[in-house]
Amino acid sequence: MPKQSNHEASHEAPFEYEKEIYTKGLQFERPSLTFQSEKWESLAKERLSAESWGYVGGSAGTGETAAKNRAAFQKWSIVPSRLVKAEFPDLSVKLFGERYPFPIAIAPVGVQRIFNPDGEEASAAAAKEQEVPYIMSTASSTSIEDVAKANGTGKRFFQLYWPMNEYNHITKSLLQRAKKSGFTALFATLDTYILGWRPSDMDNGYNPFLRPDKIGVEIGFTDPVYRAHFQEKHGKSVDEDLKTAAGEWASTVFPGHSHSWEDVKFLHENWDGPIVLKGIQSVADARKAVEIGVQGIVVSNHGGRQVDGGVASLDMLPKIVDAVGDKLEVLFDSGVRCGADIAKALALGAKMVLIGRPYVYGLALGGKEGVNHVLRTLLGDLDLTLHLSGIPSVSQKELNRDRLEKD
Repeated sequence: MPKQSNHEASHEAPFEYEKEIYTKGLQFERPSLTFQSEKWESLAKERLSAESWGYVGGSAGTGETAAKNRAAFQKWSIVPSRLVKAEFPDLSVKLFGERYPFPIAIAPVGVQRIFNPDGEEASAAAAKEQEVPYIMSTASSTSIEDVAKANGTGKRFFQLYWPMNEYNHITKSLLQRAKKSGFTALFATLDTYILGWRPSDMDNGYNPFLRPDKIGVEIGFTDPVYRAHFQEKHGKSVDEDLKTAAGEWASTVFPGHSHSWEDVKFLHENWDGPIVLKGIQSVADARKAVEIGVQGIVVSNHGGRQVDGGVASLDMLPKIVDAVGDKLEVLFDSGVRCGADIAKALALGAKMVLIGRPYVYGLALGGKEGVNHVLRTLLGDLDLTLHLSGIPSVSQKELNRDRLEKD
């Protein structure tokens, strides 16, 4: 069967998923989940409770930022080249000195057990199977150690919702646990020191982090330093008062105030792998990230979930790449829904593209196999989009702004 043109690759080309489905169709077998990525959202909405749907589907304020994220992709069109004799595209990328077979990663999304009982463990297992890095959220409903076990030999990064300096001992414990569990890069999210104005959650009176259960707070509940802190403060264990423990953990990781650029020094001192700042939306902040010596940034507005009336993440990507793209790794998220979206973000300079809501919809619709389906669909779509456009690889030499036309 055809392989990717990358000579080191051992996996089948992602477009083979299409052949697999057509072959099964000869026996009148139809797939259980749709390949029409624009339908995943509405199908997930039908499946989920009002609270769970409001959390994943909702956006800040009127949803203007989220809408701009999607609209920004339609400003750019792929210009194909013809009579290009080439194998199927090489989709591999080099990030932080390591080669990855595909240019996508699973974005950090918390509270995944509200979408499917298997939650983060299902997503992490699917990421391993599809050879896609898994980025674990601090707001997970599964412990760091259990996610690592589910991800096995897969590649994984840890996303930090960053406690204030008075809780540096807790932050240090989280980082040590993540490093010990095989997470190789640290993604510090900068735009969510407090949850945004989210009408869909407020309409349901639903904040998953305040409930007396382990949803969204399990990383804290399994942290020995946080448990000791809670015991000393209250004279009882976390397990004896889940409601208070959940509320205090939520206020620890969503403290209401931002860190400063100077505070990044603490991360440098306590993490020996790549450090990535997630939530960069301006050239000025990107340049500051270079100055303080981090290895990467994610151009992201949190999928439009934090601030209404914001700029589209894709609109800022080329400006930021032009300013700092040769000095650190630039990753991207917000608004990605199909293979063409991934191709456009890569052409505009992103080194890797994070997939958010789509895989959550897959999780809701089919657990681990639903996530597998979404990842295989997006990669297959990307594979054929590039191949049929005469683009032999995702390298900047061959997939760049010259391949796009701006409307």
